Amino acid sequence: MSDTWPLNVDAKSPNDPVFVGIGEIPSGKYPQRTFIGDLTKVAILALKDAGMVPRDVDTILLIPCLHGFTDQADLVFSRMVEELGLAGHAKASFMIHSGGSTSDNAVRAASGLIASGHARTVLVLQCERWGSADVMEMINSLSKNGIPGEWELPTGVQFNAIGGLITQRYMASTGSTPAEMASVCVALRDWAQLNPNAMYRGKKLTVEQVLASRMASDPLHVMECPMLADGAAAFVMTSAENAKKRGLDTTVRVAGSGGCVSHYSIGQENDLAALGWATAAKRAYAQSGWGPKDAQFGEIYDSYAAVTTIAVEGFGICEPGEGARWFAAGNASPGGKFPCNTNGGLLSAGHTGVGGGTALLVEGVRQLLGRAESERQIKNAQRCIIGGSGGSYMDAQVLLLERTGKGGAK
Repeated sequence: MSDTWPLNVDAKSPNDPVFVGIGEIPSGKYPQRTFIGDLTKVAILALKDAGMVPRDVDTILLIPCLHGFTDQADLVFSRMVEELGLAGHAKASFMIHSGGSTSDNAVRAASGLIASGHARTVLVLQCERWGSADVMEMINSLSKNGIPGEWELPTGVQFNAIGGLITQRYMASTGSTPAEMASVCVALRDWAQLNPNAMYRGKKLTVEQVLASRMASDPLHVMECPMLADGAAAFVMTSAENAKKRGLDTTVRVAGSGGCVSHYSIGQENDLAALGWATAAKRAYAQSGWGPKDAQFGEIYDSYAAVTTIAVEGFGICEPGEGARWFAAGNASPGGKFPCNTNGGLLSAGHTGVGGGTALLVEGVRQLLGRAESERQIKNAQRCIIGGSGGSYMDAQVLLLERTGKGGAK
C-alpha cells in the first residue's frame, strides 16, 4: 500500500466524468419482486444517493438481462425512460453488452459521453431475475450460449466445465491445493456476512464444507460454483463541474482503464493459467500512473476462484503463482492486507448474470465514497482496482478508480 495517503485527488477538467451515486437491492431468490419494479427502485436509490431526482438525468445506459427476451426488449425499447418520467426529456436510452465485463464498458461509454459533452448525467441500470427464472431454461442457456457449436458444444463443454478446465490448469501450473482454492470461497463468504444485500449472509462457510460438497466439474465442488440470483444495481455518473455545482465534494473518478480480449472459444486461449489479466492491468497502470501498491482494495470478477487468483497475480497484487496461497493466508479477507470483493462477490453475494460485475463495481464506488456499513467500510479507501471478465473469460477488463475531494472513507 502507498504511504502517500491522503492524496485528495481533484478532477482533472470540468468535463472529467465522475461517479456520484450508487443503488443496490438484496440479491437472492425473490419471486415476489418484478423486473421493472426492481429497476425503478435501484434507479431511485442511486439518484437519491447522488442527491438527484430523475429529471437530472439526460441519458440512460442499460446493462442487459439474461433471464428472458421480453424483459430485454423492454429495456431496448426505452421503457425505463417512461417509468422514470423522462419521456421527451431524455436525450438517449441504449444498451451495452459484453457479458460479465459489461459494467466496465458501460463506464467507458458513459465517461466518453460526459467528457465529449454529449451527456451531462448518465444513469446506468442493471437487473437480473436468474434466481426466480425457470431452472431448466437457465441450465440450457448456460450450456449453449457462448459455446462454439462447431467444436466445443458437442463435447459437453459448458460454463462449469470451463471453470473446471481453468482451475485444473491453474492448480497444475502453481501447485495450489484444493484447500487453498476453497479458501477463496471462504474469504468471500466472510465478506458476505458483513453485507446486508448478500445472498449468503448468515450462512458461514469453511474449507471443510467446500471440499465435502458434491463434485460439480472436477476439480470444482458445488460450493465453488456461483448460485444464480435475482438482483439489481445502478450508478450515476456526471461531469466534475456539475458535481461541484451541486455541492458534491466527494466523488470517484476513473484514473486508468485497460483491457485485453484474448479469445472467443476457450479452446483458443493460449494460457488458461494467465488469461488476459496481466495485459489489461499493464495498460491501465500505464494510463493512471499508479500501480497495485498504491491501491487499498480490489473488486475482481469471481465466478470461479481460479479466475480471481489468476487476476490478483496478473495485477501484481501478489507474486506469480501465489494467488491461492495469498487468499489462504487471509490477505483478501476482512482485516487482511488487501481486501478483495468486499460485498462477497459472485460466489457469496450472488451471481446476478451480467450484473455480477456491476455489483462489484458498485461496491468499489461505495467503498471509495465511504458509504459501506461501518464493519465493512475499508479505512482510508482512496484507490481501488476493478476487474471484469465476460463470456468464457474472453476478455479481461480493468478500471482504476480513485476518490476525489477531501471527504469520504475515514
